[in-house]
Amino acid sequence: MVFNSNGKEYAGATSVEVVREMERDEDAYPHQGDTLREFLRWSLAGLADRVHMRELDLGAHLADETLAFSYLCLLERHGIGRLYDSPPDPGLGNNTHAA
Repeated sequence: MVFNSNGKEYAGATSVEVVREMERDEDAYPHQGDTLREFLRWSLAGLADRVHMRELDLGAHLADETLAFSYLCLLERHGIGRLYDSPPDPGLGNNTHAA
């Protein structure tokens, strides 16, 4: 799985791995290595001006993988990145969207 955002590519076997890569790359995040939920709360708070409040709820009983995938889909839906099953083939243009 690959997520491209702001000219950077984040890859991992799972959504959690991709989001953890994004966390490591976020210098402004003050709690590196804390729970996935903490990073998602922090990141989603930064989107409050662009994303409706109901989309920012993490849900108390969702598994980390579900949360991470939903987060990546939310970012894509709001034009903040692109989600792929595998790295996009530059020769195919923008029609390689897989998620």
